[in-house]
Amino acid sequence: MTNKRIVFALALAALTAACAPEHKQAAIDPKQKEVMDTYRRPKDIPFDKENPYSREKADLGRALFFDARLGHENAVSCATCHVPGLGWGDGLVKSPATLGRTMPRHSSTLANLAWDELYFWDGRVDSLEAQMLAAVAGPGMNTPHAELEKKLKAIPGYAPLFAKAFPGGGEAITAANVSKAIAVYERTIVSGRSPFDAWIEGDEAAISDDAKQGFWVFNGKAHCAACHSSWRFTDGSFHDIGLPGEDPGRGRALKTIVKMQHAFKTPSLRDVTLSAPYFHDGSGGTLIDVVNHYDKGGIQRDSLSVEMKALGLSNVEKRQLLAFLATLTATGEPTRVPALP
Repeated sequence: MTNKRIVFALALAALTAACAPEHKQAAIDPKQKEVMDTYRRPKDIPFDKENPYSREKADLGRALFFDARLGHENAVSCATCHVPGLGWGDGLVKSPATLGRTMPRHSSTLANLAWDELYFWDGRVDSLEAQMLAAVAGPGMNTPHAELEKKLKAIPGYAPLFAKAFPGGGEAITAANVSKAIAVYERTIVSGRSPFDAWIEGDEAAISDDAKQGFWVFNGKAHCAACHSSWRFTDGSFHDIGLPGEDPGRGRALKTIVKMQHAFKTPSLRDVTLSAPYFHDGSGGTLIDVVNHYDKGGIQRDSLSVEMKALGLSNVEKRQLLAFLATLTATGEPTRVPALP
């Protein structure tokens, strides 16, 4: 059992031991089913029309994603900060950057981004292609685009992979094509099926009664679904949730909009038990820390989201929320690291 799973299990066990159940599971009525249906998984992944999917492009992008030779001193890959087994984050409060620096924010998950419209915690780019170009040249990887192209051209095994992914002649090994290949691969990073998915599809035994009640707390008193909506458990939008700090978040780009000051992108809750610590600054060490923050309502200021308010959750309700959140973790096969050229 990993340290993150141990911490989560201990928090859940402590709340369970301290409290007795308050609710009995009621039969699901049509209105409840309608709510449950809003969380059903889609059948297809949306790909960009200007950068359509191909198996060759996805395979190339997968290799590039895990290749540390793309980064500074051939020692940093995309997967350095986005580890599959850690919910596509890195498990650190703030990731180390190159040249002895530290990244200003916690690494966010890369799962389920194919459905997003804006990227990074502050939404400063509008495509995964642009996100990749910014990330590789930024402080985390610190590789200028011209240097990136030079590095890849010096690795013989990449030339045929680029030629297959981008047929039609011309120079295939370009920073733009690197970004396209990695973006296609990143769009295939989709959270696997979880016990929650089985439950909303009709398997009543898939999750516990506590978890079922936690789902209704999530959609009711806890007010979580106001922002953590849809099958991804995110609205893809930006909110100030009342954390301390001077980081303006989305407000850096939207200086005149009060509600965008200190506003950060709502993260998906899929596989959330794997992706501690939480929040854009990594200040939420455990899920119970996160629940307690929302229960208190955050720092009161003009930019605070209208969805934020003190909740008055009981220990039982908190326990049920944790039980529900645990059902969002996938039970499928782990991601395999590919052989590199």
